Amino acid sequence: MLEVSKDGRQRVIIEAVKPEVDCGRFPIKRVIGEIIEVEAAVFCDGHDRVRAMVRHRAAGSAEWQEAPMQPLVNDRWRAQFRVDRIGRHEYTLIAWLDHFRTWRHDLVRRENERDILIALKTGAMLVEAAASRANQDDRTSLLHYAEALRDAVTGSEGCAIAVDPELERLMDRHAERRHITEYERILPVTVDPIRARYSSWYELFPRSCGPREDVHGTFADCEQRLPDIARMGFDVVYLPPIHPIGRTFRKGRNNTLEATPEDVGSPWAIGASEGGHKAIHPQLGTQEDFRRFIERARALDIDVALDIAFQCAPDHPYVREHPTWFRRRADGTVQYAENPPKKYQDIYPFDFETEDWQDLWHELKSVFTFWIEQGVRVFRVDNPHTKPFPMWEWLITEIKKAHPETIFLSEAFTRPSIMHRLAKLGFSQSYTYFTWRNTKHELTDYLIELAQHDSREYFRPNLWPNTPDILSEFLQYGGRSAFMLRVALAATMGANYGLYGPAYELLEHQAREPGSEEYLDSEKYQLRHWDLSRPDSLAPFITRLNRIRRDNPALQRDWGLRFHPVDNDMLLCYSKSAEGLGGEENILIMVANLDPHHAQSGWIELPLDSFGIGANDSYQAHDLLSDARYLWQGPRNFVRLDPHAAPIHILRLRRRLRSERDFDYFQ
Repeated sequence: MLEVSKDGRQRVIIEAVKPEVDCGRFPIKRVIGEIIEVEAAVFCDGHDRVRAMVRHRAAGSAEWQEAPMQPLVNDRWRAQFRVDRIGRHEYTLIAWLDHFRTWRHDLVRRENERDILIALKTGAMLVEAAASRANQDDRTSLLHYAEALRDAVTGSEGCAIAVDPELERLMDRHAERRHITEYERILPVTVDPIRARYSSWYELFPRSCGPREDVHGTFADCEQRLPDIARMGFDVVYLPPIHPIGRTFRKGRNNTLEATPEDVGSPWAIGASEGGHKAIHPQLGTQEDFRRFIERARALDIDVALDIAFQCAPDHPYVREHPTWFRRRADGTVQYAENPPKKYQDIYPFDFETEDWQDLWHELKSVFTFWIEQGVRVFRVDNPHTKPFPMWEWLITEIKKAHPETIFLSEAFTRPSIMHRLAKLGFSQSYTYFTWRNTKHELTDYLIELAQHDSREYFRPNLWPNTPDILSEFLQYGGRSAFMLRVALAATMGANYGLYGPAYELLEHQAREPGSEEYLDSEKYQLRHWDLSRPDSLAPFITRLNRIRRDNPALQRDWGLRFHPVDNDMLLCYSKSAEGLGGEENILIMVANLDPHHAQSGWIELPLDSFGIGANDSYQAHDLLSDARYLWQGPRNFVRLDPHAAPIHILRLRRRLRSERDFDYFQ
């Protein structure tokens, strides 16, 4: 038998709240200054009018702020509020019966004069009750309205008073909130810096920044690269692990098992006699050199992202000092990493089922804290899906309590459920499957999922056309146009994107062997010297892309992505839009040729009404890559793209044409 409710007079129902992740178990994500739009179904039994509010506050604050909800259709209500502080926020909803609005709704529908005059007396009582809750100025006004309602001579006179907007405003301000229904959950929000939503990453190996291939690079050498990277438009420089590299079972060039004394090993084989996760490889420099590198980057508005890989080389001090943190094989030796038939004898994974798991967790958290103290605020976490979910939730929550500006990128190319769980647990950004999505169908389906699915509330994609581990088949065989296309797709489809350079701009495309995604002569196992002055470098093209991203707010968000019909499956058409400077809408149309070898043409169809353009209006399409300008009319337009010239159009639409002299195609 059901128990009697605590207060059966709470008649308003609140349900189907959006956004809400797993019934409030996990926070939604926003960046500072963004607006959170909340919707819910709010209704009651019978025909009474209801009112609803969204309450919001910074976590830990005692006072709620309120945003009134507005009715939509079919019992759906909406409100919005802005988050103006980095850190954890929270929101919930309340609703109650609005007796004043109910009375007014019924009043104006009455037809009998006597019934109207009697009802006006009831309304006067409601207004007088509100006056008793009001301050002096509002009390005087409300009592004046109450008197006017009582003294109304005709029904029409009284109804005119009842619908006065000023009376409504006063009654809303001093509403009688009896029998309030409170939503059963307080919903969390993680508010990050803007760079969590919009960033351009550049990955490079510091040890390959030396003057020659046989000279190990240093942080001082890396400093010399920073101005060029800043000019290219990147705002995050991501460094693979910078720690001492183990010598036992060190890998040689091209991942050979036998290393020579000259081989430098893999940076992901972390730890040697010089130290572990809190130490710097001696050939890179000192802690002071690293801090100077961070300061130099910051002066150029670049964040330094550090790779955190929780694994150890056999020489890592942890192996000696904490033997219980590692599994043992049947012969008593430490279990090395393997993914049969592959073996990684140079890496020992942690045993997260150890009896000392709490000490292990705290030590790993201290690794982040140490580098935060050196000035790092952005971390790329290697293979987080091979570590316990509860650890990440605890660790990230604890770090962000003290340092809410910290950004975590999850490097987990694994099953979707695992990638999404990591995002829910607190990772600010996530790698994606973009690297392997090449066809029109693959790109459309996947990017719609990333940009429009409910998971966008917590899953922020970061699109990479390549990484040191992944040289896709498309790049191996597509030539220069394939490199131009993939970076342009990443930069325009994703507000966050990155690339591994200088391999990318220098068109590195040779795999170690057929069918492999491993680079030949990979930097993971050897030093490389890159000729940055090569005339075929894509650096100017990438610079132009990043400038376009900087100048166009539409490309700084993911949610505005929409796809549009083209009558050729080798052409992909999509748009992004956002409010630009001065309130003018920033509308970009991208048309990409997915065939890196042949010219393709077709007719695109644009939803002009959604862009505020009439079906028969003329409008300008300005290609921001080539600076060409086209005069288009109507929704259907012809496009031809030669991939060897430019595999993509990035077109900014302008609704109004000022005069013919504005457009050089009239010359």
